[in-house]
Amino acid sequence: MAKLRKMLGTADSPYIISLMRIIETQNKTTIITWSVKYAEAYLLPIYEKAYPEDTRLKNALTAALSFVEGGMKLADAKKLVREAQGAAKEAEGNPIAQAAARACAQAAATITTITNSLAVAFYGSAAIAYDRVGLESSAEVYEDIAAEVCSKYESELHKIAVENEPNPVKINWNC
Repeated sequence: MAKLRKMLGTADSPYIISLMRIIETQNKTTIITWSVKYAEAYLLPIYEKAYPEDTRLKNALTAALSFVEGGMKLADAKKLVREAQGAAKEAEGNPIAQAAARACAQAAATITTITNSLAVAFYGSAAIAYDRVGLESSAEVYEDIAAEVCSKYESELHKIAVENEPNPVKINWNC
């Protein structure tokens, strides 16, 4: 059995490097939209299985999209992001839900820090892997799932990516 990790993948994993390269070609709006929509579709349901009445993550994701679309002020959206981060802390007894909550909170937090889009891959891989095969599989099984999840995440960005984006984000990855 592998030691349970909060995140799966590493900054030098080929699938993470590939993600970083395409993220660098897109603008902030595209990256936020991609991260949030991915979290809503694939990660929020994992959290909601454990905490169906908790709307903090959904509210934060909705707020992030609303901010991008001009329907919410940044300060109001950031308040909801902090509440989502609280949900992740409170889910400590459930590693699967906690990883999903962290990934969703990071997706929403891309409104202030675009590099959080990469954290969605790390936490999201853990959430999906642990949800799929449990908490007692081998490191190899988890690594294979992380590669698969990140490939899907990247594929979702390719679907909405703007070819030759004139205003790509400027990112210092620090990893």
